[in-house]
Amino acid sequence: MAINPDDTADRWQEPTAVATMLDDLQTWAVVGLSNNRSRTAYRIAALLQHRGKRIVPIHPDAPTVLGEQGYPTLADVPFPIDVVNVFRRSDAAGQFADEAVAVGAKAVWFQLGVIDEDAFERTRAAGVDMVMDACPAIEWSRR
Repeated sequence: MAINPDDTADRWQEPTAVATMLDDLQTWAVVGLSNNRSRTAYRIAALLQHRGKRIVPIHPDAPTVLGEQGYPTLADVPFPIDVVNVFRRSDAAGQFADEAVAVGAKAVWFQLGVIDEDAFERTRAAGVDMVMDACPAIEWSRR
């Protein structure tokens, strides 16, 4: 049976979950964020800041990015995280959804092109909102 792309978009980018993350949740941990200005993660983190969000760089080197202290893992962040925004290949992204659930994040956002259906199902089953294969910049521009 073929998957209807419209059905997956409806599930993966459920409008209420998108709106809650963009409008109501403030602290965004950005997995894969470094000081490389040419990377999409840097540009999206800058946009999140411009939109009033607090960003938290998550990178093994724990760099300070856009004025915010980084941490090597989500578990190292000493304050609550609202959204975990994942900039990793699809085959490596699921672990970060699981870590987001483990640290009590309210939501997970997998960037455009990042798809792990099993991670989506696990995250939603844990009661955590998740958006997958989407970009906050695009979603804000649609409003």
